Amino acid sequence: MGNPVLESMKRRIAAAILSLSAVTTPAWAQEEDVPDVDAFARVIVGETELRSGPGVSHRVVSRASRGDTLFIRGREGSGFWLQVSLPDGRTAYVLGDTVEPIGFEEDEVDRPKKPGFFAPPALEEANAGFALLGGIYRENGYIEAKIGWVIAPPIALEPYVGIAQNTDGRTIIVGGGGTLSLFPDWPATPYVHIGGGGLFLDSSDEFIVEDQEFFHARAGGGLLVSLRWRILVRLEVMNVTRFTQERYANFQSYTGGFGTYF
Repeated sequence: MGNPVLESMKRRIAAAILSLSAVTTPAWAQEEDVPDVDAFARVIVGETELRSGPGVSHRVVSRASRGDTLFIRGREGSGFWLQVSLPDGRTAYVLGDTVEPIGFEEDEVDRPKKPGFFAPPALEEANAGFALLGGIYRENGYIEAKIGWVIAPPIALEPYVGIAQNTDGRTIIVGGGGTLSLFPDWPATPYVHIGGGGLFLDSSDEFIVEDQEFFHARAGGGLLVSLRWRILVRLEVMNVTRFTQERYANFQSYTGGFGTYF
């Protein structure tokens, strides 16, 4: 049998907690749970400009067409400018007269998606790109830089230059090729690449090993992962064939790095 005094104290403490909860909890929370609602802006004109700030003096960072929806982050400035999130995670401003604010509950089936950690690559509107990769070529450390011209959303032309360092000197690879993205609207898209050019062995001691020049061809592919703010992660595997008229040899390269499209 418990102590009557202790049991009485427990009942008084419980009653005080319940009374405090009833006072501090808002009325709407006591009655029912209110569903979370996110606000979006749907474009109602043929095309509207998305700017870097709330005003026409700010530069245009993107454009949206009729029917596009953008997540509303807030309202700022005079003239009814809305702060919105672009699909790639960047922040922009749209004139309120060109959009219609709409709300979607969390459980609605046709609710647009808010920008997440991953984003579709900017291939639809990009003109060029850049990437810096590092890894292994022929069991040696390797670094490669490449630029690209996007001639169609899935197709890019990419000149490249790479350097591998070894005990005998260094290998310099210079060339260009074409890259085909298999699913250019996916946040993570596989791609294939074919290229070729020159390959130069720059010896650190010409008395032991002479400088040599080769042609090279390479083929392979990789995975392009698009993050917010147009940050790209590239993972590549290539088979490189260096050759002259008399001989040839095959090597592999494994690289990874970062890039962007703009």
